[in-house]
Amino acid sequence: MSQTRLTSHTPVSSATMSTVEIQERPIDTILSITPTAAAKIRELMDEEPDGDTMVLRVAIQGGGCSGFQYGLGFDSAPAEGDLEISLEGVNVVIDPFSIPYLQGATIDFLTGLQESGFKIDNPNAASSCGCGHSFQVEEGAEGETAPDANVGGCGSGCSH
Repeated sequence: MSQTRLTSHTPVSSATMSTVEIQERPIDTILSITPTAAAKIRELMDEEPDGDTMVLRVAIQGGGCSGFQYGLGFDSAPAEGDLEISLEGVNVVIDPFSIPYLQGATIDFLTGLQESGFKIDNPNAASSCGCGHSFQVEEGAEGETAPDANVGGCGSGCSH
């Protein structure tokens, strides 16, 4: 399966949130994509040789100085067990581990002076790293450990 990564310059809101409880939601509210983000995703897919058959994979990965980080990238097809949804004309796949952590999240694309790139606003993030590239959920909110958890540095120069 070929994958192309989309980089996210500011994937998590830097505001600290109060206690958050992860709740089950209907499939259509697990994740949303703004029209601006969808247009940018489609534009990037159009630049790929097989872009018309690709899907956007959204995932939570272990790592970063706060414990979790986002993974956005193009994939050739869904994997077994993936949730498949269509949002704003973009075919999206989410692995079963990531679903609870993404419920209610919104993917946006910013083009401002202060921030530019993909940004994920996630109501499940109890706190985030100072650089905004990783996040934490409330302790006990989810019993599993992120695959390939590598706590201790987000790789973007942040020393938190």
